[in-house]
Amino acid sequence: MEVGNRTILTEFILVGFSVDPQWQLILFGIFLILYLVTLSGNMTLVILIWIDSRLHTPMYFFIGNLSFLDFWYTSVYTPKILAICISEDKRISLSGCGAQFFFSALVAYTECYLLVMMAYDRYAAICKPLLYSGTMSTSLSTGLVLGSYVGGFLNAIAHTINTFRLSFCGKNIIDHFFCDVLPLVKMSCTDTEVYVKILSSMVGFSILSSILAILISYFNILLAILKIRSASGRHKAFSTCASHLVSVTLFYGSLLFMYSRPSSNYSLERDKVAALFYTIINPLLNPLIYSLRNKDVKESFRKVTQTIRTQV
Repeated sequence: MEVGNRTILTEFILVGFSVDPQWQLILFGIFLILYLVTLSGNMTLVILIWIDSRLHTPMYFFIGNLSFLDFWYTSVYTPKILAICISEDKRISLSGCGAQFFFSALVAYTECYLLVMMAYDRYAAICKPLLYSGTMSTSLSTGLVLGSYVGGFLNAIAHTINTFRLSFCGKNIIDHFFCDVLPLVKMSCTDTEVYVKILSSMVGFSILSSILAILISYFNILLAILKIRSASGRHKAFSTCASHLVSVTLFYGSLLFMYSRPSSNYSLERDKVAALFYTIINPLLNPLIYSLRNKDVKESFRKVTQTIRTQV
């Protein structure tokens, strides 16, 4: 669309990872395998938590919702990545870009808040064990999860509207594999000073306040663990938090790496790798993190497989 002497863009071209046809086929195979493993891993965990009554506890309720978010998260990006790898048509419309942007922001913000709720759950379990069943009631657990989704939705709406009020012009090539903030800002032909301030405020407040809440929870958890006299008791208490700590480190670490640096330090190739980590790798790792060292999940999986074998 022509406006003055500038062409306002209504579609973009996503370059992806490589323009070499041979590499594109190799990458297609790799991403397809990763996608299938991620989907099966997260949905297996969700189904196990759903059908096994022993896993009907607040902790596993949160883990199940985290797996559902990761299932959704990887599905926002990977199908488009696969299409880019095998199709000569690498276009994405402005509305399609906006939809991808909205759903990615929705899941990212929701997971951000959900990890805080999981930290509070561990705080209640370790610092107030006698009151845990009363404190973390079904209604409270459900309310905390719903609150995470509402917070994610409101942030995603504000973030998307703020971003797509910008006008984009010039070359419509995005040298990335999805519609991310930094490439879009560089393509804007309107003043982005106010936008960048709002973006920094939203992302900064959400991430930093969430990290602060998690740190407060774990500071109290650490104090409670140090008061436990037996080494086995301290180890058991810490082991219930280890998986969550790994998830927090991976999720917030990758986000801080991506969005805490000034735009002058923007490196396309480096940020592609970082974005690949939190969009593809992190959802793949979470079901492994919460199942490999978890006796309850492994036992539930063993019983389900035995039941299936018996029926077959």
